[in-house]
Amino acid sequence: MFTFKTLSTFFKIFLFGCIVLTCFQSCDDEPVDPLVVVDTDDDGIPDASDNCPNDFNPDQEDFNDNGIGDACESVSEIDTDNDGIFDDVDNCPLIPNPGQEDTDNDGIGDACDDVPALTPLYPCEGGMAGPYACNDYDLMGYIPLEELAEIGAEGNDSWGWTDPTTNKEYALVCSTQGTAFVDMTDPTAPILLGKLASANPGNSGNKWRDVKTYNNYAFIVSEATGHGMQVFDLTRLRDVTSPPETFTADAHYTDFGSAHNIVINETSGYAYIVGSNINSGGPLFINIQNPTNPVNEGSFPGYSHDAQVVTYNGPDADYAGQEILIGSNANEVVLANVTDKSNPIPISTVTYNNIGYVHQGWFTEDMTYFLLGDETDELGFGNNTRTIVFDFSDLDNPTLHMNYNGPTAAIDHNGYVKGNDYYQANYSAGLRIIDISNVSSNSMEEIGYFDTYPENNNTSFKGAWNVYPYFASGNIIVSDINRGLFIVRKSGT
Repeated sequence: MFTFKTLSTFFKIFLFGCIVLTCFQSCDDEPVDPLVVVDTDDDGIPDASDNCPNDFNPDQEDFNDNGIGDACESVSEIDTDNDGIFDDVDNCPLIPNPGQEDTDNDGIGDACDDVPALTPLYPCEGGMAGPYACNDYDLMGYIPLEELAEIGAEGNDSWGWTDPTTNKEYALVCSTQGTAFVDMTDPTAPILLGKLASANPGNSGNKWRDVKTYNNYAFIVSEATGHGMQVFDLTRLRDVTSPPETFTADAHYTDFGSAHNIVINETSGYAYIVGSNINSGGPLFINIQNPTNPVNEGSFPGYSHDAQVVTYNGPDADYAGQEILIGSNANEVVLANVTDKSNPIPISTVTYNNIGYVHQGWFTEDMTYFLLGDETDELGFGNNTRTIVFDFSDLDNPTLHMNYNGPTAAIDHNGYVKGNDYYQANYSAGLRIIDISNVSSNSMEEIGYFDTYPENNNTSFKGAWNVYPYFASGNIIVSDINRGLFIVRKSGT
């Protein structure tokens, strides 16, 4: 019988990742089978108790305490704070924050950030935000038109830019005199950084101006005669130390003079100039992949007032990956394949009843439906604000899907889709937010608004010209013809 008294030798033999304990006994004792302990990753922790037996992890780290060692668990599968957001994309991985709120847009979630919650300039309470009627949207900040432009100017288009290096948010606000650049990273204290004057400031007459962005540059056109397209490097806004500054353009493109609008497909790097003084106002195809050296590569016939151009990934497989233009062309909607700039191909056209002026439209995010605004049907036919919805699931055969009528007689101007919401600049009725999650079932519902023109909701060309709802922070900018820049935000966010 084996006893410690008969133990003659004790060895540890490490062989092929196994620890073998062998006891040599006296010849009188029966042999004992070796005790084998498996440690596959050779980290000193036997497989039987190792939380990651195939990967070296002697400290047995298990950040989310789920029994699986971090060494063999993908970071994309780790959710330390159990809030439903994996650590690799969670802006606050140690504290639950399922909504990923980031008030100051610094990449650190509010739950981990010591930045206090922002206090609106006017919260929406009892249906009013200061002097402005509202529903579920607060007024965060405001800059009057008199600061953005000179006395006597009128406001018009706007767009937004987020600096990819600093995550700061900027509003680009147009007027009849030029373009203003506003740092609105803190929406409660927006800073006018400077202005870029019109390229033809002495021109009389209509000077409506439109702006879009691509690759950290702003591209600006105007109906002013001889204006062309101004190109402005937005990264210059990082270095403004004594605002407001007087800016100059980084490039000035003059192959056309006046233009009503500019559309940019940021995926392809092309700008589409519409309503210009050449090609009878048909879209011009301008390659802006080198932003300060634009190149004209072609055009499409037929006047276009506004357009959306997308790299198509919708339900019509025939056009997958193609560049598709949807033109709002005054009396019809035109669809065209503009992938080959030297040979654009018409696809189809579509109209509807009681056309006033086919003005502007936007795809739903799945590219199944197209929401169109008619700018003068309220004046011509007496209907309330009307949004016409087309089914574009077959681009060769677009069909009318439904009409949505808003609660006021105000004229709709520009509208954009973000997720399941449609953000509409509704002139005298201000900004309207419409839930389109059930559009496939012929149902749309207004869920919020902020009225930038408190005088009335009449059928007139006053009030909100444009809205930009695409900031990650949730801030929304509204440019108002009469009052300037409004920064609004959904209440409680």
